[in-house]
Amino acid sequence: MKLHTKIVLGLVLGALAGVAANAFAPGAAWVNWIDNNVAGPVGQVFLRMLLMTVVPLVFASLTLGVAGLGDIGKLGRLGGRTLFYFVISSGISVVIGLTLVNVIRPGAGIDLATRQHLLETYAGQAQGLGAVGTTHFGISTFVNIVPRNPVDAAARMDMLGVIFFAIVFGAALTMIPKERADPMIRVIEALGDVVIKIIDFAMKLAPYGVFGLIFVVTSQFGFDILKKLGLYVVVVVGGLLIHATIGLSTLVRVLGGMSPVKFWRKAVDSVVTAFSTSSSNATLPTNIKVAEEELGVPPKVAGFVLPLGATMNMNGTALYEGVTVLFLAQVFGVHLGLLQQLIVITMAVVTAIGAAGVPGGSLPLMMVVLGTVGVPPEAIAIILGVDRILDMCRTTLNVSGDLTAAVYVARVEGMKERGEALAAGGAG
Repeated sequence: MKLHTKIVLGLVLGALAGVAANAFAPGAAWVNWIDNNVAGPVGQVFLRMLLMTVVPLVFASLTLGVAGLGDIGKLGRLGGRTLFYFVISSGISVVIGLTLVNVIRPGAGIDLATRQHLLETYAGQAQGLGAVGTTHFGISTFVNIVPRNPVDAAARMDMLGVIFFAIVFGAALTMIPKERADPMIRVIEALGDVVIKIIDFAMKLAPYGVFGLIFVVTSQFGFDILKKLGLYVVVVVGGLLIHATIGLSTLVRVLGGMSPVKFWRKAVDSVVTAFSTSSSNATLPTNIKVAEEELGVPPKVAGFVLPLGATMNMNGTALYEGVTVLFLAQVFGVHLGLLQQLIVITMAVVTAIGAAGVPGGSLPLMMVVLGTVGVPPEAIAIILGVDRILDMCRTTLNVSGDLTAAVYVARVEGMKERGEALAAGGAG
């Protein structure tokens, strides 16, 4: 049996077992014991094995990707195309989400008593998110991308800092004599090979880890809260599906030159890993492997685009933030006109870039957006009961968007290189 088949099987069996436990023994001591002592630990070991490879993988792949370009001009061109795609795809996803939430108006169906009950139930979690600190976007945001200490940035999983250092390190390697740069490049290549081997170890545990992660979520997930927020969940998941099946599929066909059916068939490993871990960072190793081995993306492109995407390209998160802000505005009777909704679109795209690629990483930043448009930031408590399942769904779209970006950049870079080769041949 192929590995991705085993992973899907683990996902399905874990979900079925968890739903059955929640339906027939809600809150039972033995279910909690399994969650805390078997399923949870196995899932966390798998998740941590993936996460522990992220920093060395990002450093190695980005440094080698930049060094492999051999020309700072190519770096600017590659980066520009990558960021262009990120903004376009994220913008499309937010527009889809806001269109749905304006047409369906899920927040209009939440009565005052239910709103108060949800606020009281999840108030503690909302305060905990606030304690993390709200982010104020300005000049300091861009200054903080440059780490004072790259080792400290790596220890804190500050991925923007790690990415900046890796890009500068790779660019510097292209600017020193080749005989001095080659030994360092070989060391980094070896580091990358070692990390890939560790990822192979982790993926052998994947079917069991996926089973454990999904079982814990579904066994604890109460259907009462889902009923109360059902229309909101439908709007978010529906928007994510529309962007995946129409938005990303159209982009991968038109800009990437690849059949959407082929793309989604090849991307199954990444999709399953993203859904089960709810983490773009944890899925990054799988994503790089899928891009290179299944989708034929050159390593220098995959090594550059995908680490950036795991931190900056949050299609699903942007859509989720836009829908959630308007939903909560409807719940609290705050009218948002066209100008305010344009602000929501802009801030959803910008804050999605700043969201941590870990489970629940977008929640503190979404409180900033809520406060900006006049909705109480503590209103985030209303949706916390269903956030975990939505986190799994939006992470899947985030990761899929990263892969489509890699396909697009690989195509345009290939066309550019072929054109340059033909021009050079003609000149010769």
